[in-house]
Amino acid sequence: MASHSYVDRKTGGLRNEELYGDLFLRFLYSETREHAPSLFRVLTGPRISELVACLHFDLPLSSRVLGSRFVRSHLIDLEECVDPHQSLNTARSLFERKIKYWQCRPMLNDPALVVSPSDSKIVVGSFQSSSLIFLKEKFFDFDELLGSDKRQWLETFRDGDFAIFRLTPEKYHYNHTPIAGLVVDIYEIPGRYHSCNPGAVVKSVTPFSKNKRSVTIFDTDVQGGTYVGYVAMVEIVALGIGDIVQLYSEKEYRSPSPVKPGMFLKKGVPKSLFRPGSSTNVLIFQKGRIQILDEIIRNMSRDRTRSQYSVGFGKPLMETDIQVRTPIARRSD
Repeated sequence: MASHSYVDRKTGGLRNEELYGDLFLRFLYSETREHAPSLFRVLTGPRISELVACLHFDLPLSSRVLGSRFVRSHLIDLEECVDPHQSLNTARSLFERKIKYWQCRPMLNDPALVVSPSDSKIVVGSFQSSSLIFLKEKFFDFDELLGSDKRQWLETFRDGDFAIFRLTPEKYHYNHTPIAGLVVDIYEIPGRYHSCNPGAVVKSVTPFSKNKRSVTIFDTDVQGGTYVGYVAMVEIVALGIGDIVQLYSEKEYRSPSPVKPGMFLKKGVPKSLFRPGSSTNVLIFQKGRIQILDEIIRNMSRDRTRSQYSVGFGKPLMETDIQVRTPIARRSD
C-alpha cells in the first residue's frame, strides 16, 4: 500500500493515513481507466456509488466492523455526539452523526476570520502565477468546477485563492458555513462519482471538477457579513456518496431548512450533510480579499516524499488535518 502522510494541526507532527480500498482504486485508476474506459465509466457512475455505500454502511456485517474496530482505531470520540451511544448502532448512523460542536469545536469570536467548513485535511492554492501557492489545475479545472456557463462567477473569482478540504470516512460529515454572508446563488452540476483518495486524484486529471457537486455563492460584504467579498463553496460527491443534503440550522441542529438565494447564513453553523462515503469541499475567494494562514502554507512544503500529492504533482504538497470552525484564513487589510 502506498504511503500518504499529513500534518496533525494539534501536535505539528506527521501522521500516516490509512487509505481505504487503495489497491482497488489503484487498479481502477490505472489499468481499468486506460484499457477499459467503458467499464471505468460504469464503475464511477451513480449506481456503483450507491452499491459501495450500501456495502460499507448498511449491511449488518459492515456495521459491526465499523462500529467497533473502526471507532477505536480512528479515535472517534463518541462523547462528542448529540445522540446516545446506543443509537449509533449502524455504520450509516455513525457516519451521519451530529456532534456538540458548540462545545467540542469552539469558534473564535473574530469577525475577520474564515473558518474550516469541515473536519478534514486541507491543502490551499492560488490561481495567480506570481503566488507562492500557485497550483493552477492540479485538482480541478476552474471553469468546469463552477460551471462553464457561469460566466459571471468565473470572472468574479478569476485569479483568486482556493482551499480544498478532503473528508475521510471516519470524519464528522456535516458541512458548516465558513463565513457569514448572503446567499446570492446556489445550483447543482451533474457529474461522476470519482474517488477522493489521493492516489486516485493524482491518477485522474482534475477529478473534483468532473464529479457531481453543489455550488453556493455568498456575498459577504453585507451587514453582519465577514467582508471578504464573494465566496464560492463547492460541495463535491465522491465514490460512495449518495447525495448532498442542504440542512441549514442557525442553532445546533434545530429546524433545518434548505439553502436558498436571499438567505443570510451565519458563520460556523451546519449548512449541509454528505451522505456516506468520502467527499470534498472547495472554497474559492476573490483575488486579494483573504490571507491564508501562514501555518497552513508552511505545512504544505514539509516532507515531500511521504505525500502522494507531492510525488504525483512533482512538488511539495502536504495536507494539514484540521477541525471544523477553526481558522484557515483572515480578511485582508
